[in-house]
Amino acid sequence: MLRNRKMKSFRCSIAYKLILTVGVAVFFSVLIWRLAAGWMPVIGFAVFVFLTTSTLIAVVAYRIVVHPIEHLIDRTHSISMGEYFSRVELNHNRELYQLSKAINRMGQAIGEKEQELNRQRDEYKSLFEAVPCLITVQNRDYRLLRFNRDFKEQFNPQAGDYCYHAYKGRTEKCEDCPVEKTFDDGEVHLSEEKGITRDGQMKYWIVRTSPVYNDQGKIEAVMEMNLDITKRKLLEDQLEKSEKKYYAIFNNIPNPVFVLNAETLQILDCNESVAFVYGYGKDEIIGTSFMAFFEHDDQQRCELKIRQGGPLELEKIKHLDKNGDRIFVNIRVAPSEYPGRQALLVMTNDVTKRLEAEQQLVHAGKMATLGEMATGVAHELNQPLTVIKTASNFFMRKINKGQVIEEEVLKTMAGEIDSHVDRATKIIQHMRAFGRKTDMSVEPTDINTVLERAFDIFSQQLKLREIDVVWRLEKNLPAIMAEPYRLEQVFVNLLINARDAIEEKWPEAQAPKGEKQIELSTRASGRVIEVRVTDTGVGIPNALKHKIFEPFFTTKKVGKGTGLGLSITYGIVKDSGGDIRVLSKEGEGTCFHIEFPISDEGDD
Repeated sequence: MLRNRKMKSFRCSIAYKLILTVGVAVFFSVLIWRLAAGWMPVIGFAVFVFLTTSTLIAVVAYRIVVHPIEHLIDRTHSISMGEYFSRVELNHNRELYQLSKAINRMGQAIGEKEQELNRQRDEYKSLFEAVPCLITVQNRDYRLLRFNRDFKEQFNPQAGDYCYHAYKGRTEKCEDCPVEKTFDDGEVHLSEEKGITRDGQMKYWIVRTSPVYNDQGKIEAVMEMNLDITKRKLLEDQLEKSEKKYYAIFNNIPNPVFVLNAETLQILDCNESVAFVYGYGKDEIIGTSFMAFFEHDDQQRCELKIRQGGPLELEKIKHLDKNGDRIFVNIRVAPSEYPGRQALLVMTNDVTKRLEAEQQLVHAGKMATLGEMATGVAHELNQPLTVIKTASNFFMRKINKGQVIEEEVLKTMAGEIDSHVDRATKIIQHMRAFGRKTDMSVEPTDINTVLERAFDIFSQQLKLREIDVVWRLEKNLPAIMAEPYRLEQVFVNLLINARDAIEEKWPEAQAPKGEKQIELSTRASGRVIEVRVTDTGVGIPNALKHKIFEPFFTTKKVGKGTGLGLSITYGIVKDSGGDIRVLSKEGEGTCFHIEFPISDEGDD
């Protein structure tokens, strides 16, 4: 209503001013003209002309000027009231038409700007409310001016509440307050805070503050953003506990454990057990090469294998402790990670005492085997002794009778004595070599040679029992890596086992020809050497097959066996990297099938 009154007043003012101006101009024009020609008679005419002309001019001025201006004024008022996209079209004259177009463009531009501002305001409000963190705006008294939805839901603050009260239920501000720091220096500050929400849960936040400036460039408030890191904090605590637990396990593992640089094999870390086994303190060996523990002969070979990264197992490796004493260890290598680099996790197991016990057990088995062979060895030695005795008796008779021994006879008899002495010496040396304790070192070994040597030491036993031996050996086999004398004991034990199985089947009765038989065969198959020891004995019941390699298990009668032979055999085969299994059918015989891997060194 006020707007309409103002518009009417404005319109009248313009009309009256136009009429008065035009009338006065016409009046004085006519007056001056008539004074020159004698004006008194025409005063009435002048008044008539003045009134008529003024009215006409006022009507024309209103239609051409006042009415369009009224439209333009209405349009400007509508723009001020927010009606930006309504339009006014004036075609009375070019100037007013251009002015109306300018006002229309101005209204449209203002409307578009306001729409963009509203969109940005709504977007900011939406982001402020929906951002996945807690946001508050605080004044210098730490009162909450604004806050987002998440903050309201978690803390349910009261109007005009203080930040420290809403967050933590405190009655005064925190000692180390990032908001206070931002008010002081205008900088962004970060901190880590914790507090209890209204539902009683402990929460952890990363806090970031930034200043809010007014039109004068002064800080009027501080915006504080809190990111919830409770889950991460709990995971960190769990990780820390887990690290402590596993580090405790790492240090208390009874075997030495090393962490090696995968490229240089430098020791990056180790556990406490290293000191007990090797004698070195942790500080003494960190930074040194793991290969320094190896004997010179094993360094290159083992280094090449360890650098492969594993998983890898090395057994019965010779290491040197701090005093230079030799120890035997089994090594397990597995790839791992160490901060910033690839690493190898290496665990060593000191098996020195175990190997010593095994050696004693193997030696005891050898002694038992030598006892088994006593009869055969005695018979084997009896033949050369008989020849020597016969020759010596011949010489004594000739000497006692004063007879001259012909040179040719003397030469022949001396040659017989010499050859049989060599034969006896060879038997004794073989027995001594077989019976002594051997060094635990592997070397390229020909399996056929070992098998033949084992048969030589046991052949007389088989002859006395009329057991035939069938040989099926493949020639020119690749060598395997093993301990020859320990491997010889494997085949001696298997020959003894075959002999006893055949004797058990034919205790007294005369066996048909070819029924008492042992077959020895070897062959190469891919990357392994296969050895078979087959007999025609009583066989092994199916129920007992899984027990025959157990220590002290035997199917022989009391006093006929110790139960160690096959157990020792199994251990030696496994130590050589091989595998042994039994194939048997009760009443028909048994076959022991052994496989040994062909190594690169064996090929060489």
